[in-house]
Amino acid sequence: MVCLESDLKDGQMMEVEVGHHAVLLTRCEGKFSALANQCTHYGAPLSQGVLTGNKVRCPWHGSCFNAHTGDLEEFPGMDCLPCHKVKVQNSKVYVSVNRKNIWQQKRIRSMGAAVPGVSHTVLLLGGGAASLICAETLRQQNFGGRIIMVSREELFPYDKTRLSKVMNVESNTILLRSKDFFHQYNIEVWLQKEALSLDTDKKTLTFDDGSVQSYDQMLISTGCRAKGLDVPGIKLENIKMLETPEDARKIHAASLGRNVVLVGTSFVGMEVASYLIDKASSITVIGSSELPYQNTLGREVGKITLSMLSEKNVRFFMNDSVVEAKGSEGKVQEVVLKSGKVIPCDVLIVGIGSIPNSEFLKGSKIQMTAKNFVTVDKNMRTNVPDVFCAGDLTSFPLAIAKNRPVSIGHWQMAQAQGRIAALNMLGKPAELRAVPFYWTVLLGKTIRYAGYGEGYTEIVMKGNVQDYKFLALYIKNEEVIAAVGLDFDPAVSAVAERLFSGKVISKKEAQSDDLSWLHLS
Repeated sequence: MVCLESDLKDGQMMEVEVGHHAVLLTRCEGKFSALANQCTHYGAPLSQGVLTGNKVRCPWHGSCFNAHTGDLEEFPGMDCLPCHKVKVQNSKVYVSVNRKNIWQQKRIRSMGAAVPGVSHTVLLLGGGAASLICAETLRQQNFGGRIIMVSREELFPYDKTRLSKVMNVESNTILLRSKDFFHQYNIEVWLQKEALSLDTDKKTLTFDDGSVQSYDQMLISTGCRAKGLDVPGIKLENIKMLETPEDARKIHAASLGRNVVLVGTSFVGMEVASYLIDKASSITVIGSSELPYQNTLGREVGKITLSMLSEKNVRFFMNDSVVEAKGSEGKVQEVVLKSGKVIPCDVLIVGIGSIPNSEFLKGSKIQMTAKNFVTVDKNMRTNVPDVFCAGDLTSFPLAIAKNRPVSIGHWQMAQAQGRIAALNMLGKPAELRAVPFYWTVLLGKTIRYAGYGEGYTEIVMKGNVQDYKFLALYIKNEEVIAAVGLDFDPAVSAVAERLFSGKVISKKEAQSDDLSWLHLS
C-alpha cells in the first residue's frame, strides 16, 4: 500500500508510482480511482489523455475507459484496464496493488461460452475487426449459442493496421487473439473459405468448397479489397498490392535495394513509402491529385506529407497516372506515365483504393448502394431480418454528420459496429455513436485524425506546420467537424471527445488563443 498526498481536484488525473509501477489516479464525481496507466491498445500513457466525466480517452488513438471500473468503452483498444484498491483516510489517498498482478496491463472482460443444448447459430462472415468484436461481445453478454467465424484468410484475426507500418512482420506477432482464446470461448473459426451466395429466405450461405451453412442470425463483414490497376503489362511479375501479412513480407523482400514505384497517395501508400525509405534504392510516387490526401485532409497536410517524404529523396509525380507497365523476361522494368515520362521500376506497388467484397450478395435481397456497399441503420441492421453488416463494407448513418449515410474504412469504426451489431442481435437496443478516429505513421511521426471532414469549407491551424507540430481544425457551417494533429497530443482526442458529447466546437472557439479545452500540458 502506498500513501499519496494528493490534491487532485474533481475532473483531474495524474500518474503515480506504486511499487515501481505506473498507476493512473483519477478523481471524478468526487471519487478516487486507480487504474493501470498504459492503454491496452499500444501502451500510451493515459495520464496524458483526456478525462471527461468518468471517461478517460487515450491521447494516441482515442480508446476510452471507464475511470471507475477500467472497463473499455471505445475502441481501438480491445481489453479493459486492471483496477487497484483506493482508500481515502484523513485527506490522504492510499493505493494498494496486488503483488501478483502488479505487472498486468490488461484485463479481458468476463466472457461466457457455449451452453450445451442451445442450437441458435450466429454466423460471422469475415475474419476482421468487426467479426472478432461481435463474437467477443456476444460471449461477454453470455450468449450461449454457436458462433462461427468464416474468413477467406489463412490467419486468425490480426491487426491489419500494422501491415503498412511494419512490413517485415511475423504473422504470430500481430494476431489479435490466440488460437486458445477462440477455443476457450467456443468461437469456431473456419479459415480459407469464401462465400459464394446467400439465401435469406432459407437462411443459408453457400461457400466456394460447395458446403452450405444455415444460420439464425448473421453478420456480414467481408470488408473491401485492393483495387487493381487496369493497364497493359499489369500481369508482369513484381507488381504487388498490400492485403495480407504475406503480401507485406513479399513487398519488403522484393524492394530491398531496388527501384520502387508506388501508384496512389492514400494513407497506406504513404506509409509504405515511409517504411521503404532506408530499404529501397529509390522510391517514386505517382499521384492523380496535386498533393497527397488533398481531397480528405486538404492542401496543408498534403504539403507537409510531400515535404517530409521528399526530404528523404522520395520522388513525386503528381497530377499524373500510369498508362503502361513494361518489362523484360516477364518482370516489370519501367512504367510509362500519362505525361510521357518513363520511370525505372523493379517493383510496382499499387494502392489506388478499394472495392467492397459484396459480389456474393448480388441476387440476394440485401439492399446495397450504387457502389455495392451494404446499407444499414444505426443498429447495423440490413433491410433483411436477422442479417446485420459491419466494417468497411457498410454504408451507415454517421451520428456526428447528422446521420448522413457514409462508408468509412477505419479500423476503430469496424470494431464499434461489430459491438453494436452483437448487442442488437441479442435484443439489447444500441445505436452507433462512435466518432471516427484514424492514425497514420510517417517517418516515425504519427498524424492523428478524428471526425468526419467531408464538405469542410475552412481550416483553422494551430502550431507550426513547418516544425511538424500542428493541429488543423476543419470547419463547416461555423462548427468544427474534424481535426488532424501532428505532435499535438492530446488535442485530437479532446476534439473526438467533444464531438462524441455533442457539445459544438464553434469556429470562434477554434480560432481563439485559449487552448485550455484541448487539454494540452
